Amino acid sequence: MSLANDLKAQAERSAAAATPEVTAQRSAAIDAVTTLKHAGTVITVGDTAPTFDLPDATGTRVHLSELVAAGPVVISFYRGGWCPYCNIELRALQAALPALTAAGATLVAISPDAPDTSLSTAEKASLEFAVLSDATAAAITAYGLNYTIDSVTRAVLDEPEAQLARARGVETQVLPIPGTYVIDTDGKIAYAFVDPNHTHRAEPADILAAVVALAGTAP
Repeated sequence: MSLANDLKAQAERSAAAATPEVTAQRSAAIDAVTTLKHAGTVITVGDTAPTFDLPDATGTRVHLSELVAAGPVVISFYRGGWCPYCNIELRALQAALPALTAAGATLVAISPDAPDTSLSTAEKASLEFAVLSDATAAAITAYGLNYTIDSVTRAVLDEPEAQLARARGVETQVLPIPGTYVIDTDGKIAYAFVDPNHTHRAEPADILAAVVALAGTAP
């Protein structure tokens, strides 16, 4: 089953369990992000990837410049460990990790979650790649993915499960539009997937194909 199918199944489960009011709030939250005027600000193919220096789940600093020096880098910006769609995506990326590694790539995921929450996310999903904390949204903003939580989105995040998760140390009221990038060794963006609808994510097969195209290896 593709990641898209898994995400669709989650959306169907979520819709089935929601009241009409919650369903309307969720739909309005997606619409609010979709209508944001990000044209010209979101980093895309051909742009130089903004550098970052962020802590992983154990507090160790991870520098993009060092990662790129070793080969192509895959970056997945996700909303947080409280988001079921993000967790589905992270597990799909974990499943693709051996192929990405074999093609010479390094995979990292970035969210506004504090390091201890990132650690919980990594452990819960048995992730073997770095989960980085951008608690001040500096990298998220540098990539143009940032949006301030509006009243509609706040209503969604005030649902009990999200509220409890975000209480574990998030320092910012900024969330990222989910986005996935493949960065070449020259620091240029070779692949970009950004969708304001958080139920849509990049397919691991497409990410791998972009890495393979750079590395000149067979999947």
